[in-house]
Amino acid sequence: MSQVPQIRIPATYMRGGTSKGVFFKLTDLPEAAQVPGEARDRLLMRVIGSPDPYQKQIDGMGGATSSTSKTVILSKSESPDHDVDYLFGQVAIDNAFVDWSGNCGNLSAAVGPFAISNGLVDPARIPENGEAEVRIWQANIGKTIVSRVSIRDGEVQETGDFELDGVTFPAAEVPVAFKDPADGEGAIFPTGNLEDELEVPGVGTLKATLINAGIPTVFLNADELGYTGTELQEAINGDAAALEKFETIRAHGAVKMGLIKEVAEAAARQHTPKVAFVAPPADYLASSGKQVKADDIDLVVRALSMGKLHHAMMGTAAVAIASAAAIEGTLVNLAAGGGKRNAVTFGHPSGSLRVGAEASLVDGRWVIDEAVMSRSARVLMEGWVRIPGDSF
Repeated sequence: MSQVPQIRIPATYMRGGTSKGVFFKLTDLPEAAQVPGEARDRLLMRVIGSPDPYQKQIDGMGGATSSTSKTVILSKSESPDHDVDYLFGQVAIDNAFVDWSGNCGNLSAAVGPFAISNGLVDPARIPENGEAEVRIWQANIGKTIVSRVSIRDGEVQETGDFELDGVTFPAAEVPVAFKDPADGEGAIFPTGNLEDELEVPGVGTLKATLINAGIPTVFLNADELGYTGTELQEAINGDAAALEKFETIRAHGAVKMGLIKEVAEAAARQHTPKVAFVAPPADYLASSGKQVKADDIDLVVRALSMGKLHHAMMGTAAVAIASAAAIEGTLVNLAAGGGKRNAVTFGHPSGSLRVGAEASLVDGRWVIDEAVMSRSARVLMEGWVRIPGDSF
């Protein structure tokens, strides 16, 4: 048994939107972990407390859910058009795996505040009072995010009255704009279709919208799956057969989207694509007991992340929802009533969220110019994390 002393690494534990993660400055990491590779992955897994066969992450900073098993590495950007480079790592809970294949939209809201507070943004760009624009390079997918952060007396203002369903307490609003959010350099619709027939052995043939915006997402109709779209977590996460079915759908969706070549490869790509199902607006009680009324929303959406139904909505999936809703003929657009629209309010397990996107048809291909949503962010703890010195 190892008796190597622990080391400590400067870190900040932050909430961004409905997620939490451990934030690092790249230059604060041990030298071996400052570059991509096994050392970095092993370090981050040990910080979070994975892999944990008990799926509790008791011996780490993770919270045993996909929303709380997250890490972020930030550095000053080498690009004159950006302030900070942002790298996101989704840490698997019970497997020895860090997925770098996508972004976290929720934690994107915390990047700007962290960057300002940790000297990664030129002080000349930060007003004494007002709003600072932080230009973020999302390194996982090679895209630009622009965050607007409230500043008071030269410091990030974290408190406020902005309420976000899925987060108990109000905080300062952080508007986040995702520029040209198609994942990587690929087309928004990798199959070229707004609606596909997705053949899934053992499940059937399902109507699907396969979209690459914010994060690769497979959208399905709730009724084809035997759901209403108003389900809460326990209705699905307690059903092993349902979770297995969704994972099978996800794997075949990944193949059809060209993200992997063989279904078996999906196990090593847990973070993407996401699977979500949609339905027309309906009344339901959110997980907090709040009444969500059909008259106040355009559609209902439920999404799975890392194999479980999400307690609210992933930020990147919200970008996918906004993008798909803006394009007539997708399953999301049709569930919202069809027609041209640049914003929707959708119901999720914790309440509702309004998102917007502008779509253009350029040379026969759809382009999302920008998707926008508001989140909030707050520092929960800062100092050092400790891990055994031989962890990586």
